[in-house]
Amino acid sequence: MINIAQFGAGRIGAIHADDLARSGDAKLLYIVDVNEAAAKAIAARTGAQVTDAKTALGDPRVHAVIIASSTDTHADLAIRAAKAGKAIFCEKPIDLSLKRVDQCLAEVEKARVPMFVGFNRRFDPSFRALHNRVAEGEIGVVEQVIISSRDPGLPPLSYLKVSGGQFRDMTIHDFDMARWLLGEEPVELFATGSALVDPQVGKLGDIDSAMVVMRTASGKLCHINNSRRATYGYDQRIEVHGSKGRLMASNHVQTSVELANEKSISTDKPLYFFLERYAEAYKAELAAFLAALKGKKRMPVSADDGRQALVLAEAALASLKSHEAVKVKELEKKFKKS
Repeated sequence: MINIAQFGAGRIGAIHADDLARSGDAKLLYIVDVNEAAAKAIAARTGAQVTDAKTALGDPRVHAVIIASSTDTHADLAIRAAKAGKAIFCEKPIDLSLKRVDQCLAEVEKARVPMFVGFNRRFDPSFRALHNRVAEGEIGVVEQVIISSRDPGLPPLSYLKVSGGQFRDMTIHDFDMARWLLGEEPVELFATGSALVDPQVGKLGDIDSAMVVMRTASGKLCHINNSRRATYGYDQRIEVHGSKGRLMASNHVQTSVELANEKSISTDKPLYFFLERYAEAYKAELAAFLAALKGKKRMPVSADDGRQALVLAEAALASLKSHEAVKVKELEKKFKKS
């Protein structure tokens, strides 16, 4: 049995805690959160104990931590967990600062503890099936990856103020999916965006609508389109075009019932938001993390995967500001010198 201490009792934390409670491979020993009421609610239904970080990390019975607290706490908690010898499951992003991410990863490597980054979309059954069939060569050599990711509505402006911006907060999932499906690192990126959903977003220095085009060294292309508004539900689609055909993963809907009459043909709208759409993905990623720990195997999504997605987010932000394409390696060099 793998004993877990979890940091964070918000929406994502509640998902992980409930999935842990249903798991036969792990037990949630501790829950830590500044919101005591939220922590107590999770403790009441899971049997965990509400405590503080020092107690949780100091308990030798704890084998691993789940970091699902606010983004600004991720790197600090990961460093503390690494120094305490605990395996780490960290929600994305590791930090909003690439420099801070590198400091964190250096400590994790020094401590020689495994670290998993929560890019749950890799574990969505449809996206994973698409990836596996691409890897098996079903459509030949990959030429284009097209990712559409649109939220049903704008988050509160108070959240956007601390989110790190659309590329670090929202598109970062798509950057990870792009790397995973292309099978190569993007070397050049062009991004553009606007505040089309709410002018207040622009006043915060952010965007709510974006398009990103990336190219790998071999010439493979990826197009990502994002919006913080989709009136019809949570829009999550991926298409991969190759030399021998195309694979596509479509939206998930509540039922497969279709109405056809003299006026039109209609189906259910896509599931409303990520809690419903990626429920199975959250379960699968946790199971993958626990399985890697039990088998002492390499983490299926590494700390470096978390870093590389943030590198692409920084490149997108630089391109948005400059209105020019950005060479990813050159941008990385600038960050290392700063």
